[in-house]
Amino acid sequence: MTRSRSFTGFTLIELLVVMAIIATLLSIVAPRYFNSIEKAKETVLRQDLSIMRDAIDKFNADMGSYPITLDELVERRYLRNIPIDPMTESNETWLEVPPFNDDEEGVYDIQSGARGQALDGSYYEEW
Repeated sequence: MTRSRSFTGFTLIELLVVMAIIATLLSIVAPRYFNSIEKAKETVLRQDLSIMRDAIDKFNADMGSYPITLDELVERRYLRNIPIDPMTESNETWLEVPPFNDDEEGVYDIQSGARGQALDGSYYEEW
């Protein structure tokens, strides 16, 4: 009596076909994933700039002058804390823009310290 052995499992060709399908799907999905991350960072940056500019304007309306530093907005509770710039991942890279009038001092506007272009072609430091 002879017994026949039957092996179960996948052949090398079957594994290669599955790996090729997975690689094709990843090549389609990966760029969209990274673009969505970049778009989310840009949305957060725009929102942070809007919130800080609003706080600067409210400070100016209440006090009659612009804050000397961003920390003054936190000290006087116009902001809970200085947000982290999502592009540079630091809250120390914000660029403080002084007032156009030479008689005044302080922070008139705020810009991101990030270099580079956004997905829409504009530059982060121009926002």
